[in-house]
Amino acid sequence: MTEFPKDTRKQLGKFGEDAAEAFLIQQNYRILARNWRCRTGELDLIAEKDDVLIFVEVRTRRKSNHFGTAKESVDYRKQRKVRETAQFYLHRFQQHERSVRFDVITIEMSADAEAPRVEHIEGAF
Repeated sequence: MTEFPKDTRKQLGKFGEDAAEAFLIQQNYRILARNWRCRTGELDLIAEKDDVLIFVEVRTRRKSNHFGTAKESVDYRKQRKVRETAQFYLHRFQQHERSVRFDVITIEMSADAEAPRVEHIEGAF
């Protein structure tokens, strides 16, 4: 049985990012950075596969109907923020010529401590 964090949003988010990173590694992605921050925001994961630079937004939710699904939480405002931060990353590391993609990984956890449900949406926005 997997032990899930029960306390804070921060712990839940870290658990989700750990699960997303493990999932990507298992799918032969190379992780370049995690929780990369700059003045415009934060990128959860930056990965690379097949010479494509991939910015990954990770959303973790407990199974409930209170706040919508993890997928629904990546709204237009969040997408714009991730794109802006990715532009800063590309400029900072002189990666302007790279092919890029924006993915979303959702982690949904049930209350009965089953394994989390991971969904990887490639080219989500």
